[in-house]
Amino acid sequence: MNKFGLIAVTAVVAALVSFTTFKIMGSSNSVAADPADTAAQSIYFAKTPEGGRAPSNTPEFTQAAALVTQSIVHIKVKLNRTADDNNQYDPYYGSRQPAAQVMASGSGVVFSKDGYIVTNNHVVEGATEIEVILTDKRIFPAKLVGRDPNTDLAVIRINTNDLKAIGIGNSDDVQIGEWVLAAGYPFSLNTTVTAGIVSAKERSIGIIGKPENGQPATTSAMSSAVEAYIQTDAAINPGNSGGALVNTSGQLIGINAAIASQTGSYEGYGFAIPVNLAKKIVNDLIKFGMVKRGLLGVSFPSPATEDQFLIRQGIKPGSIQGAYVTGVQQGSAAATGGLKPGDIIQQIDDAKIGSSVELSERIARHNPGDKLSLSIKRGNEAIKAEVTLKAQDATPEPDKNPNSPALASKLGATFAPLSDAFKQHYHMATGLAVTGVDPEGLFAQIGIQRGAIILSINGRRINSTSDMANAFKTASNGIVRFECVTPDGARIVFNLSLGA
Repeated sequence: MNKFGLIAVTAVVAALVSFTTFKIMGSSNSVAADPADTAAQSIYFAKTPEGGRAPSNTPEFTQAAALVTQSIVHIKVKLNRTADDNNQYDPYYGSRQPAAQVMASGSGVVFSKDGYIVTNNHVVEGATEIEVILTDKRIFPAKLVGRDPNTDLAVIRINTNDLKAIGIGNSDDVQIGEWVLAAGYPFSLNTTVTAGIVSAKERSIGIIGKPENGQPATTSAMSSAVEAYIQTDAAINPGNSGGALVNTSGQLIGINAAIASQTGSYEGYGFAIPVNLAKKIVNDLIKFGMVKRGLLGVSFPSPATEDQFLIRQGIKPGSIQGAYVTGVQQGSAAATGGLKPGDIIQQIDDAKIGSSVELSERIARHNPGDKLSLSIKRGNEAIKAEVTLKAQDATPEPDKNPNSPALASKLGATFAPLSDAFKQHYHMATGLAVTGVDPEGLFAQIGIQRGAIILSINGRRINSTSDMANAFKTASNGIVRFECVTPDGARIVFNLSLGA
């Protein structure tokens, strides 16, 4: 064989190898594929087959879309804004006009035929007037029934008795990869439905209680925030807040609440409050006008630093399932039930617990007085604990003076103000430096190192220890929320329990 013939043969073999490799990689994504069927597979144009029906394995959204659009409403509100709020971009509503009173809008979900509608707290917070527009174009004034900043949920009501209530699903049954629809009024467009999948569950993103436009968060928002979002890649945009996330049967599995974005618009990640949590909050708001929470009284590492914390305890992340208890509040349900720091809560009644996020969400579904059975791992021992949840105001008031020996010992850190030169060099308007960390203190346990900078506490900007003292006054139940920058430049948000 001459030189040119050898080159030709080599090229043909290389082409066959390349084609085979591509085919193997493509077919490896098939679930439970029969090897005998692989060779018989054919390639088709992406058109609807004869008869007008899509292949049986294609997701069908038309029925779910028809159901959900009957139960979605457009919410318009009037808000009073100060001059400091003007010309700011709001990630939920979009740009606002620089006026004393401005208009904003969001979405809502019909909860009952007699006029109760669920939406986000941030949609109606501060509203002086609320207006609801139904899908049939009827317009109603609405009154606020109740708000819960801790979960970013609210209930409003209109005077009618002929609404189409949405069907309620079970968010515990939602699986990652499951098809879902998001419905609402993005950018004040008419009812809009988008499709995607569930890309994660039990997601904490640190948005509840986050200050907006430089204003501190409300006290209630910082007391016991619960974030355990369903994450989806169904398109969610400003105006979708308060809308519905439904499964392919049209059943509500979440209330759309937030997006992860650098621009304020959709970039692939949306977050919804799971309906099993929302049901408890909504029913309480309708019945009592407020949420009656049952509290366990334990603290745990923040999701952002949980892995680092476990490593510091000599535990390999992923080797255990459950929520690691860093502290137990005196007089709490957990203390009465015999829980101790270092315990790992692995199960509540029949529900397995995979993380502290899941623990918070499960506890938030319960009422004061509810009796729970906890499965706990303590060292190499598996034990059971029976607890009776207490009311939200039952926890003793913590020591809120950062200069007191007890609290300084609890935090396990020392602080110093940032110099003006430092702020100017790093373009920081605020901050309090962590100058020392006790290896046995809470900061060390959750992975906060010397050199970190505290930006805010409970939504209040921090420049001094006196600012810290004032910020602690907004804490409730001993829960304090920190926003800080780590020495490597990462920005994290975490909660600490300062119970005695």
